[in-house]
Amino acid sequence: MPSIETSGAVPAAKSPPWTRVLAGYRKPDTRRSVFEIAITVIPFAVLWVLAALAFVNGHYWGLILTVPAAGLLVRLFMLQHDCGHGALFTRRSANDWTGRVLGVFTLTPYDYWRRTHAVHHATTGNLDQRGIGDVDTLTVGEYKALSWWGRVRYRLYRHPVVMFGIGPAWLFVCQYRLPIGLMRGGIQPWTSTLATNLGIAIIAASLIWTVGLVPFLAVQLPITLMAATLGVWLFYVQHQFEETHWSEGEEWNFQHAALHGSSHYDLPAVLRWFTGNIGIHHVHHLSSTVPFYRLPEVLKNHPELRDIGRITLWESLACVKLVLWDEKAKRLVSFREAAIA
Repeated sequence: MPSIETSGAVPAAKSPPWTRVLAGYRKPDTRRSVFEIAITVIPFAVLWVLAALAFVNGHYWGLILTVPAAGLLVRLFMLQHDCGHGALFTRRSANDWTGRVLGVFTLTPYDYWRRTHAVHHATTGNLDQRGIGDVDTLTVGEYKALSWWGRVRYRLYRHPVVMFGIGPAWLFVCQYRLPIGLMRGGIQPWTSTLATNLGIAIIAASLIWTVGLVPFLAVQLPITLMAATLGVWLFYVQHQFEETHWSEGEEWNFQHAALHGSSHYDLPAVLRWFTGNIGIHHVHHLSSTVPFYRLPEVLKNHPELRDIGRITLWESLACVKLVLWDEKAKRLVSFREAAIA
């Protein structure tokens, strides 16, 4: 895996003012955005209906259609994600209402999620401001200071079965149903969540009335669980990789943290499409209002960004073991490495 020193990266002080450089890519194309929504929503609906009809008629092999449908649900979430950054349309109201409608399908209350995600963007790579919109990450020193039970809890939280299995299901099916922890944010998160829940209930009830409870669950559950796991995996790899960057206090710098604390997850073309180019995450963090369909254009025009934080699909599998931030080595390490540090 290329290191920061060998990947074409330069110190923060010598880096170009990327927010200014990327300003020319921020303007969305309304027709393109509508087109991207259409080629995602329509195939998703068609696959869902075909899978349900196959199940109802005893052709259970038709449930294989839930796999590409889950990929399209991930893409719907990425469209909602761009709405949250005001990157899909020029008008805020168009972004917000599109995001709220998509949130019914992704089971994610738009205003609730947008608020926590904004905190994530503002504090990425800042050791002093962890905990909101992030994968919980302890330093080696913090982990060693925990009680025996505290270490067990953290190990369970970081176990792949929990992180990529139980966790995503809990997050999208249960946690997003009530915005616990955002009481101080006023009524908007609650209004958004309850409205999203109502929309989900109406659509679910209509589909259950049409195809029946068992066919509905047979189709919707696999789609939801696969998409949730894929979504959490993407978010994990975007910041939990070997060459990621964390700092604290006055050492923290937004541009440096965005550029080196976020990965360039270089996925095959098909997966880039399904994930809405979110793998070009370091560029996204440098300027979150760049529409997802313009991110490849940024890499093409600024090739010096291609190798910074770059990890391949195969290399990303090794990221699972990276669970603690080593304050001395300035990198993520495994529990085994932390034990001998």
